[in-house]
Amino acid sequence: MSIWQRLDQEVDPSGCLLPLATFCFMAGFIDSISFSATYVWCGFQTGNFAQLALAIARLWENPHRYFHIADQQALCSLISFWFGAFLGRFGARVGRQKRIWLIVGNLLAAMFMAIAAIAIWKSGQASVANHRDLPAWSNARTFVGIAGLSITLGIQGTLAKGLSSQLGTTLVLTTLWVELFNDLNLFKIGRVKGRDHRIIGAFCLFLGAFISRALLYEIGSAGTIGVGVGIKLINTFFWLWMPAKPTST
Repeated sequence: MSIWQRLDQEVDPSGCLLPLATFCFMAGFIDSISFSATYVWCGFQTGNFAQLALAIARLWENPHRYFHIADQQALCSLISFWFGAFLGRFGARVGRQKRIWLIVGNLLAAMFMAIAAIAIWKSGQASVANHRDLPAWSNARTFVGIAGLSITLGIQGTLAKGLSSQLGTTLVLTTLWVELFNDLNLFKIGRVKGRDHRIIGAFCLFLGAFISRALLYEIGSAGTIGVGVGIKLINTFFWLWMPAKPTST
């Protein structure tokens, strides 16, 4: 089999737990960075969208009508995430489950994450905010960082959604919790694929957030994002070895 033939294969979603669990890890990893510095989530966009509604409503409460810095950052994250998700439309043209798209999509996500790392490094700002009304990131370069991280997760969510796994978009746990606690096999002893995969996804997201916060204390935001870029690149190579979808006979 030639390299192109392998890249043109569709992967079998049922055999892709490893890279999808890594996606969950990265969701927690990236959100921990942005939330620690700005109290804004780069992947959990429901909160950012609701925050935007609150910010607009507040314009009628105060004669000084302007968006607070936190609202500006949430809006930046939301729009950037939309852009990242929109890039997934190219996957529909190539084939959402084709190995070539999963690899290229991961490389794109790693590229935007690298841009975020450089922007945060150049900003010279702190990594952890002490008060909600005083984010650690506030200058123009940090907005580039927020945008890069949000685009990264927008792309990731689209890649995961295209595989239609039990882990969904790998970004949020709300739906996953509902599905897990309504699983008829929740308390069944032994292996239950859907239940077990959801538990693994939740654990990986928790672990990603935990490790990211620990790294922030040691090496700061830029260094932690750099570590995330390395993990993204490693995850790219996972797709080369995932099993191909069985051909119908």
